[in-house]
Amino acid sequence: MLIIRPCKESDLDDLMNISRAVGKGMTSMPADEAAWQEKISASAQAFNSALPAADSNTYFMVLEDTATGHIAGTTAIYTGVGLKRPFYSYKISTLVSSSSDLDIIRKTKVLNIVNDYTGSTEVGSIYLLPEYRKPGVGQFLSRARFLAMADFPERFGDQVIAELRGWQDENGRSPLWDNLGKPFFGIEFQDAVNTAALKGSQFISDLMPKYPIYINLLPQEAQDVIGKPHDSSAPALYMLKKEGFQFTGYVDLFDGGPSVQADIKEIRSVKDSNSSHFQVIDSLPASSQMYLISNENLDNYRVALAPGKLNENGDIIIDQATFRTLQLAVGGLVRFIPMNQSAAHKSHATAA
Repeated sequence: MLIIRPCKESDLDDLMNISRAVGKGMTSMPADEAAWQEKISASAQAFNSALPAADSNTYFMVLEDTATGHIAGTTAIYTGVGLKRPFYSYKISTLVSSSSDLDIIRKTKVLNIVNDYTGSTEVGSIYLLPEYRKPGVGQFLSRARFLAMADFPERFGDQVIAELRGWQDENGRSPLWDNLGKPFFGIEFQDAVNTAALKGSQFISDLMPKYPIYINLLPQEAQDVIGKPHDSSAPALYMLKKEGFQFTGYVDLFDGGPSVQADIKEIRSVKDSNSSHFQVIDSLPASSQMYLISNENLDNYRVALAPGKLNENGDIIIDQATFRTLQLAVGGLVRFIPMNQSAAHKSHATAA
């Protein structure tokens, strides 16, 4: 069975392997042991109910294959983005100029560096190893984060955002960085990503131009990728839009990938989830509806993708295997939401 749970120290080797598999351009998962140990420690504190929720927390979860004990994927929630380190984005806006003498009005798109997302909750770091990219698994990784938000709403901000990796070619080259970032910083794309991941983004405010950047003055190859997701992130963007996320003109500073946002109360998997008691039986038919099911226990959080059935009271019936995997207690509660089977063929997302 596949189970989503908080990361722990013993996952370090698997997480390093995933970092190497992710490839270039994902700032939240650098192949650096010290960075991972810091993230694991921060996540352990975030999932500790004895500690008050900090302004900025990292809820980093992994997809474990219980048959092997190894990690098959990752997914995370970051609260209070930009409160400890500045969080920069480009905002696409329109400048209007006119000449009465020439009877001309011109509208020009520009990029402005902004910190508009400061304090938001961010979902990200979703990655699934190629051998696990099967129908429904990517959707499981993505929606489990929203189930956690429904379980512990007091720990998350009202505005939820997601940054998608921008388009790169087969060699990991970012046209936007090469034509906009590199001339100011003098370093390669991946070096900039690693610097931001390991040392923060102060270098951005030190060196990046403070004035609007006219998009139509950039080379065409750079213009073409502003707001365009990486090929591997397109399925993740599709799922986020189905959850109610919208693109409002914010793009990543390094590669131009789109950022999307939603109000936490309007996210589909938050609104449609239910909390109830459960019944346990030995097994359920293979044809049973599949559900995302959480144990609602912050200190030992678990989310499973498992068969279920609703009884006449609206409580969910689960099997013994799910009961054991979620490490439930008799008489407790679970939160659940049915898997959207119609979207399953879109759900084998990778890095976002």
